[in-house]
Amino acid sequence: MSTEHVTSTDETTHLPKRMRWFDGFAMAMTMPAALIATLGASITGLGGWGAAVLWAISMILAMGVNWIYTELATMFPNSSGGIAHYAAEAWKSRAPWVAPITGVGYWLPWGTNLATYGAVTGALIQAQWFPNEDWVIQLGPISITFPILIGLGVIGVMYLINVIGVRVTMAFVYITAGILLIPLFVFIVFPLFSADWAPLDLTWKLEGIEGLHTAIVWLYIMAWTTFGIEVCATFAPEYRDSVKDTTKAIKASVLFCLGVFFVIPLTLGGYAGEAAIADNPATFFVASFASLVGGAADVMVLCLIASLLLIMTTSVADASRVLFNMGKERVTVPSLGVLNRRGVPFRSLNVMLVMNVVILVVLQNPLAIIVTGNLGYILTHFFAVSGFFLLRKDRPDAVRPIRLPRFFVPLSVVLSVILAIILIVGATGFSTTGYGGFLELGIALGLLALGVVIWLFVQRSTKLDAGLGSGGASAGTPRAEAEHTDAARTD
Repeated sequence: MSTEHVTSTDETTHLPKRMRWFDGFAMAMTMPAALIATLGASITGLGGWGAAVLWAISMILAMGVNWIYTELATMFPNSSGGIAHYAAEAWKSRAPWVAPITGVGYWLPWGTNLATYGAVTGALIQAQWFPNEDWVIQLGPISITFPILIGLGVIGVMYLINVIGVRVTMAFVYITAGILLIPLFVFIVFPLFSADWAPLDLTWKLEGIEGLHTAIVWLYIMAWTTFGIEVCATFAPEYRDSVKDTTKAIKASVLFCLGVFFVIPLTLGGYAGEAAIADNPATFFVASFASLVGGAADVMVLCLIASLLLIMTTSVADASRVLFNMGKERVTVPSLGVLNRRGVPFRSLNVMLVMNVVILVVLQNPLAIIVTGNLGYILTHFFAVSGFFLLRKDRPDAVRPIRLPRFFVPLSVVLSVILAIILIVGATGFSTTGYGGFLELGIALGLLALGVVIWLFVQRSTKLDAGLGSGGASAGTPRAEAEHTDAARTD
């Protein structure tokens, strides 16, 4: 192969190493912002104290899981597939179908966040500035409302920002992450100095066996918001020092989020009151801002919206890289595994654009979208965490720049069992929370099954290509790589 072709291939299949650990930490600040979508519903369903304790428990589980990922991330520092790739590597000799299931399972919740938080953004804008815009456009079985229309516009803007490239994306991340600190500070500190803050009025709604069942179902719903700090691992190949930067980013994110997730339900919940939150669980923040900061409420809502844009920016960047890695590893359609001249997985972004538009207009409810994605997401964590045990067993001499103490091996087994319980109970507990149902479960199972079907087709095609004679360009040959590069340039 000529030098020219090698260079072209590098430009279209390798992510540039431009990030540092604090870039990953800024990405992980997505998770406190993500609390906006589920905080009100969790306080309504669990009581203020129940929500605070359960968010803390979920975050502690996430801390144990993500500590394990520090070792796995350094074992595979060049993978943009994140935890889905760790799971695939660990299970490939026993169950190769884990690769497409975890790939799609991980990609779906991150990939649908444009729809989730586009819907939340639309609801906030309507509540604050356009409360009378209650029209509905009926397109057959699909209803287009003002918040949905705003959400569709937000999806388009986020798509364009990520198309431009990682430098612009990171600049936008830092701006929105900085703005996020403003409402976080208001939520945590301002209620403490208000006469209306009454944490003792908060309740605990988790009693007996029924309460335990409710808690497990809510741990299922909370999983993406707390466990999502693993986003730091997805960017491992783009850190300047993949080993040190990945580890620092994960650890810093864990400690920051643990504090935020426990405190906010008590401070903001104790100030707003459970009755007011139950009346408007999705937008009670608007009234809280108005009473906490008075005339600055408009500014605070804008800050809140900026934090939602941070979630969506991070989600697009993360999910597009996962889909890119799946294409590169031939877990899905190989043509998705290329970058354009800016180092952007453009084709993966296009797939996400279409999917989010469809998901938003079909499901519309943010929590319903989250519930849909969580099935595959928790399943991916199960395979990745149990994969830690398998990799220690199957590859004891593998290079591990970070090697965790031995007690993490039995801990990975315990965490795998807990994740399995949360998955089974949560995925079937629709009636407990009122969010999600057989439609959401059917969509999740259908997409996972589709991922396996595509994988089987790609594997079969790869075997056929490998069996071609001299007249064909087999996968992996210089001619095939050159053709692959030329195809990538069409982006």
